Amino acid sequence: MADYTTIDNPTKHFNTVLYSGTGSSNSVTGVGFQPDWVWLKHRNGVNNHCAYDAIRGVQQTIHPDLTNAESTDANNLTAFGTDGFTVGSGTNVNGSSGTYVSWNWLGANGTTSNSDGSITSTVSANQTAGFSVVTYTSNSTSSNETVGHGLGVKPDMVITKNRDSGYNWDIYHSSLGYNANLTFTTDATRSGAFGTSEPTSTVFRTSPSFTTNLTNKYVAYCFAEKQGYSKFGKWTGNGQSSGPFIYTGFRPAFLSWKMSSSTENWYINDNKREPFNDDAMTVLYPNLNNADGNLNDEIDLLSNGFRINGTNSAHNTDGATYIYWAFAEHPFVTSGTKAAGTAR
Repeated sequence: MADYTTIDNPTKHFNTVLYSGTGSSNSVTGVGFQPDWVWLKHRNGVNNHCAYDAIRGVQQTIHPDLTNAESTDANNLTAFGTDGFTVGSGTNVNGSSGTYVSWNWLGANGTTSNSDGSITSTVSANQTAGFSVVTYTSNSTSSNETVGHGLGVKPDMVITKNRDSGYNWDIYHSSLGYNANLTFTTDATRSGAFGTSEPTSTVFRTSPSFTTNLTNKYVAYCFAEKQGYSKFGKWTGNGQSSGPFIYTGFRPAFLSWKMSSSTENWYINDNKREPFNDDAMTVLYPNLNNADGNLNDEIDLLSNGFRINGTNSAHNTDGATYIYWAFAEHPFVTSGTKAAGTAR
């Protein structure tokens, strides 16, 4: 690992953009790059989350809060642009008088064929930021298929979805290990989706005998931690009003977490829906189609991490384990500075 981060401007690789719905074709700009993965959510209405990527192509919708197979939706995301994307008239993504959030990640703005694994994959990899979009087709010929991810280092998180059938999303997180994967539901961990060993610097593993790995097409979103830009970790609740402090090395621009030791919702906060660290943290729920909700002063976002407040089971049950993934607003150190003192 380098002494200090090489990403001085995180918004060149991840950015949250808010927009208002128009009910007709709507060009959303301000992302700052051409995104390769876009995740959209209606904020003031009850509509499904919608995810799109440049490999599967525009109009190809998958829903993080549903197990549904991929669908073609001509009225949802219709184009990727150099500074954002265009959406059509679908109420999930652009209803009149709707307010919306988009979470955007930069891949390679192009694809390569990857033969590192037993399955040939198509990859759009941004190694600088530790992010790749991967598509592949399982051939169900072994109990431990491997898929090249293109990151060049071991991933810390892999989010996969069967595109052809209605099965759960499956999520590998390095703090839990390959045999304790999560899903985008309220469930605690289960096992089996990621084969028989940890991912490597070239591949992650799948298990065709597991229910989500049939002879079908898949997409995977892969992440590797980068100092000062991204963090993938866990904490243990203490059940006290003054909860744990979690060091990330940056002020989070995006923070998502879930109790992994029991059933509980997922949560997402970002610095655009909630630009100030005040008494109400605005959240959305990857497993629910709910509109924006609020947590009452229960998490403080700090310059170098975040602190848990209160005893809400969503983030501070005594002895419970919580996993998180986060991206930076500003790194606590940059390529030209050294680490300062911590803020706790």
